[in-house]
Amino acid sequence: MKTKSILFAIAIIATVISANAQEAGKFRGGLDFGYTIPKGGGGIMAALEFKYNLKDNMNVGLRFEDAFMAKELGETAAKISGNTAYLGTFDYYLNSGTSNFAPFVGAGAGYYQQANLAVTENQSGVAVDGKFGGLLRTGFEYKRFRLAATYNLVPASKIDGTTLKVANSYFSISAGFYLFGGKWKK
Repeated sequence: MKTKSILFAIAIIATVISANAQEAGKFRGGLDFGYTIPKGGGGIMAALEFKYNLKDNMNVGLRFEDAFMAKELGETAAKISGNTAYLGTFDYYLNSGTSNFAPFVGAGAGYYQQANLAVTENQSGVAVDGKFGGLLRTGFEYKRFRLAATYNLVPASKIDGTTLKVANSYFSISAGFYLFGGKWKK
């Protein structure tokens, strides 16, 4: 019985893997919306990403992301920020690009422009600055749908004229879809 179950599982996996693939040499474009989790708070994000498929299982892209977050909220302190990111990205599909269900891992690097407001009992201030940072992500695509978990690594900002620092790195969970080029070939 155990051998039949294993063979059945292998047959299902082989069928799924051999079903479809994204096409090398094609462009794709999609939208993502999600929830951000910075240190001690939360927020929302939206992203637009354009990709070029280098091979059936990997692509490079340009990502434009906006995130709005409340950080380190407490009874005596609050930090609020808005981020705009311009990133180059790379995704590698673990299924060799041959399935409607496509798990992936990815990374990116680029420029984060942020505005931070920090208020405590004794100090307050605003910092508008830009930092170079990166992202690491994983998730899956199913047909035109995309679900991803991303960690954005962005250096902290110092609020001028104060001793306050604002952590800019954040984790996000996003769901999205492809506007064009999201089909997987058969």
